[in-house]
Amino acid sequence: MEPNTMASFDDEHRHSSFSAKICRICRDEVKDGDNGQTFVACHVCAFPVCRPCYEYERSNGNKCCPQCNTPYKRHKGSPTIAGDDEEEEENNGPVDSDDELNIKNRKDTSSIHQNFAYGSENGDYNSKQQWRPNGRAFSSTGSVLGKEFEAERDGATDAEWKERVDKWKARQEKRGLLVKGEQTKDQDSQSDEEEYLDADARQPLWRKVPISSSKISPYRIVIVLRLVILVFFFRFRILTPAKDAYPLWLISVICEIWFALSWILDQFPKWFPINRETYLDRLSMRFERDGEKNKLAPVDVFVSTVDPLKEPPIITANTILSILAVDYPVSKVSCYVSDDGASMLLFDTLSETSEFARRWVPFCKKYNVEPRAPEFYFSEKIDYLKDKVQTTFVKDRRAMKREYEEFKVRINSLVAKAQKKPEEGWVMQDGTPWPGNNTRDHPGMIQVYLGKEGAYDIDGNELPRLVYVSREKRPGYDHHKKAGAMNAMVRVSAVLTNAPFMLNLDCDHYINNSRAIRESMCFLMDPQLGKKLCYVQFPQRFDGIDRNDRYANRNIVFFDINMRGLDGIQGPVYVGTGCVFNRPALYGYEPPVSEKRKKMTCDCWPSWLSCCCGGGSRRKPKSDTKKKSGIKSLLSGLRRKKKKDSASTMSYSRKRSTEAIFDLEDIEEGLEGYDEHDKSSLMSQKNFEKRFGMSPVFIASTLMEKGGLPEATNTSSLIKEAIHVISCGYEEKTDWGKEIGWIYGSVTEDILTGFKMHCRGWKSIYCMPKRPAFKGSAPINLSDRLHQVLRWALGSVEIFFSRHCPLWYAWGGKLKILERLAYINTIVYPFTSIPLLAYCTIPAVCLLTGKFIIPTINNFASIWFLALFLSIIATAILELRWSEVSITDLWRNEQFWVIGGVSAHLFAVFQGLLKVLFGVDTNFTVTSKGASDEADEFGDLYLFKWTTLLIPPTTLIILNMVGVVAGVSDAINNGYGSWGPLFGKLFFAFWVIVHLYPFLKGLMGRQNRTPTIVVLWSILLASIFSLVWVRIDPFLAKQTGPLLKQCGVDC
Repeated sequence: MEPNTMASFDDEHRHSSFSAKICRICRDEVKDGDNGQTFVACHVCAFPVCRPCYEYERSNGNKCCPQCNTPYKRHKGSPTIAGDDEEEEENNGPVDSDDELNIKNRKDTSSIHQNFAYGSENGDYNSKQQWRPNGRAFSSTGSVLGKEFEAERDGATDAEWKERVDKWKARQEKRGLLVKGEQTKDQDSQSDEEEYLDADARQPLWRKVPISSSKISPYRIVIVLRLVILVFFFRFRILTPAKDAYPLWLISVICEIWFALSWILDQFPKWFPINRETYLDRLSMRFERDGEKNKLAPVDVFVSTVDPLKEPPIITANTILSILAVDYPVSKVSCYVSDDGASMLLFDTLSETSEFARRWVPFCKKYNVEPRAPEFYFSEKIDYLKDKVQTTFVKDRRAMKREYEEFKVRINSLVAKAQKKPEEGWVMQDGTPWPGNNTRDHPGMIQVYLGKEGAYDIDGNELPRLVYVSREKRPGYDHHKKAGAMNAMVRVSAVLTNAPFMLNLDCDHYINNSRAIRESMCFLMDPQLGKKLCYVQFPQRFDGIDRNDRYANRNIVFFDINMRGLDGIQGPVYVGTGCVFNRPALYGYEPPVSEKRKKMTCDCWPSWLSCCCGGGSRRKPKSDTKKKSGIKSLLSGLRRKKKKDSASTMSYSRKRSTEAIFDLEDIEEGLEGYDEHDKSSLMSQKNFEKRFGMSPVFIASTLMEKGGLPEATNTSSLIKEAIHVISCGYEEKTDWGKEIGWIYGSVTEDILTGFKMHCRGWKSIYCMPKRPAFKGSAPINLSDRLHQVLRWALGSVEIFFSRHCPLWYAWGGKLKILERLAYINTIVYPFTSIPLLAYCTIPAVCLLTGKFIIPTINNFASIWFLALFLSIIATAILELRWSEVSITDLWRNEQFWVIGGVSAHLFAVFQGLLKVLFGVDTNFTVTSKGASDEADEFGDLYLFKWTTLLIPPTTLIILNMVGVVAGVSDAINNGYGSWGPLFGKLFFAFWVIVHLYPFLKGLMGRQNRTPTIVVLWSILLASIFSLVWVRIDPFLAKQTGPLLKQCGVDC
């Protein structure tokens, strides 16, 4: 090694002694060898690898150093494997740890190889990755190695060097940065077992499972062929117009072009579908080691409600119980319930739920039951004794079921009591009026039920924290519906618990898999990928849907095909529930940028010449001590000792909170220890206030990367500060709803929120565990389903006319092009309703007028029509093949695409235009989410509810049916020659009727309840129209020119 290179090597590691002790594969500490010296796996480049990773690489990997690709040599105590050089071992003796320090005599090849990248995106350790040359010069052995080089350069003897190293190790041990490596002989066997477990725990927590090439390659080939066929098809359609029906031809061509563009937007984001697998056992071994503190990250769970009379409290209670019983450390779970209706019914329901949780939670954890929502657990029609071996299970289950039934009766009594509000308003148990009697004008309210002193279950174990939150509401303020409620919960949770990750659920979505949070932690706590993730999205699964899924409530095609395709690009879109967020991503921060490799430079040339040649000067790494001390002083300066008033059991503010509990000037005091560069990175006081609002406690929480609260926190002050951050005027003149939190401006705030994160460069993950993570309820009634789809479509239209439209927002940013196509598809799909309505009307018009949109074609032109239909069928078949979605689900999705397109989507477009142009806002009622009657499980499916959304589909069905009757009557009247052109028209008419068939069944109700009046009127109208058609025949071609009559004279 050259002197200058050696000097720069030592200079770099002199300032990074701690980082040099970190394994570059598993990010764990590189422990010392048997002789007390730092373990060095590679003798050539000294790439830092711990002993377990070294052993795993030798036994299961490619047996080479990840950086320089030099074959690993066997160290003392390592098992012999095939390929070891036995001759070298016999001649030179076994490789001893002393040889690890003799790197100075070997050729340094580290400067011609790139840095090792482990688990870059898919989380797999690719041991066969080829390393390209001309990378950054990189070496990262331990600081002991750097001291050895320094001692030898100074000419020190072995004794002096040893004494020097011992002093350094003593200092490191005193600081807690180094663990003593000396072990007794009695501990050797235990050490080997621990190293084996450590090696398994350091494996990737998840892996990417790409779709087999035998399935995905034909799928991609057919997509390309279909695109080529579309080009030739439109060439024919445009160059051969139907001159006798030119308006119909022109409309049909425009519609077909729009359909083709919509297909492209929907198809190409599915180009890279992938699957993912998680390893929960490795997660436990890595972060839940015996005898050590649990290192799993805390999680705050958000549950949002609006009206408990429309969202049954028993459903909300089951969701909360499933959260409290989740398989996760209880001290790291906090549940926040947002009551946006300020209902005393929900307040009392949570009180009853917290009491029942003291019995339900230990029962779930003792017998490991699934799901942990009692309503759905006791209603499952399965063998509940399967895999149960405890003799007390049956007795405890019967007792628990009886207690749950008593719990339901108490909740039902609360609901019955809440049906009629007293004239003087609701009164609490202590006799004080309920602060939320006026739902539009009330103070902010916070109540902590569990998680405080004395909140234990019947076995004496701690329970997760349960917090009731109702934000302040005053007339004249825009509260932004669900998005505003979610932002309020973000701030409250940051003040009270400040967990680094947040899970949001709708009140009707319970946790079906108790290990769901652990599934998400396999991604979010990944040392490489986790820092770049904004959220982990789970698919939505539903209970209480009819077996045939008439109205595509399960939405299988979207969740099992489209979302998996997006997961292979930049990540799935946020769908509003069942999503675990990374808190910094919601604060508007950008993901951390990977460090760029330094350009190579030669130390033997002058620095100015190196700069001219493109080499950068080497900057010494800055110490984080100053920054950490500054944050510590900042947090300590924010805390003020105030007397605690704990007399009241409920904390709320009767008047609008305008004063912060902490002084904002303390922020500047905390920043005094920083230099100018650090101050600019932490922003000034005014920037903090403008961005996050007037709450120093909340601002301080945003600076804590790993979450948590400052030490010696005053609980009373935190409750008061939490009341302050949910005041209705807190968000004024801040970035909340614009750049921070859930984004305002649309009723579908989920799409906007996820879109903003992806534009900043964040990635998201789609997690599909074998057991569904969450399950919810969906409206199975036709009218309720259409109103739900109307709300989603209206939100997309609002985004289309906003500044956040993906068509023009953030071009040149960090959003990938295929991801942008997916977002464009989510906001333009409602506009497909206009060409779809026109295209469904054309067959009836053609049958009634005798015209057709396609002229007579020859055999060559018919090839393009046949090829187009075959490509559509082939695409569907191959898509079903790799996604494993059933053909029934695909067909139901196609049917409801037409039903929703000509009804809800059409109304959404016009209502969106009215809102944007004239400011006419549309209010929506919450769809019913209650369980149906047990005697008639799917009674709502057959319940007819009239709404204006039913008019367009009903009109289309009548028109096409009348057109079919008219076309057949005309063919019978005109003879055999008219049947040929009729088949093409009938095909399109039947295509419309078949797609609208589920809608027709929804109008008809049950087979044994078919309205007689509907049948009579249908027969009567069809008969009358047929007779009129045969008698009048109004669509015959009329003669042109003078009318010639016989004069009566025999000429």
